[in-house]
Amino acid sequence: MKNKFVTVFGSSVPKPGEEEYKTAYRLGMLLAKSGLNVCTGGYQGIMDAVSKGAREVGAEAIGVTIDIYNSVPSKYLTKEIKCQTLFERLDNLIKIGDAYIILQGGTGTLVELAIVWEFINKKMMPKKPVACHGKMWSDIVSLMESQIKKEKKETGLIKCFADIEMCANYIISSLSNVE
Repeated sequence: MKNKFVTVFGSSVPKPGEEEYKTAYRLGMLLAKSGLNVCTGGYQGIMDAVSKGAREVGAEAIGVTIDIYNSVPSKYLTKEIKCQTLFERLDNLIKIGDAYIILQGGTGTLVELAIVWEFINKKMMPKKPVACHGKMWSDIVSLMESQIKKEKKETGLIKCFADIEMCANYIISSLSNVE
């Protein structure tokens, strides 16, 4: 599984020491201990924490950045992919991921979840494991699943977890079954 990547989406806001940062750091470590690498949007907050956790265990941490944010990339990246447009950035984040984890975030994170979900649902990309962490996402996913069911589309594509270890374990076990 050494060359597999999990793209993690989440907020740039959490600071070291805050609960969301600690959760993301723990996630990065858990994924790396299982031989998985990480890919993030490459900046601070959750992206920095995941990269830090993964690097401390020896995994790769790719950051996909874009100049419009005027932000400083995470110092824990092993590789930075600089993009010109938001769509190019999203395309890279999605293409690199063998699986996706959505952590706490705002509208940008919601867009990332929605694009991954739509691409899988419309068969614009192969089905890949997707896990959301936290009550906010389980509420959103539950609401959307009701609509998806009405539209007679496939449900159950997104798994939600309250516990970060269970979230990581779902992705780890899903990827260990994929060649």
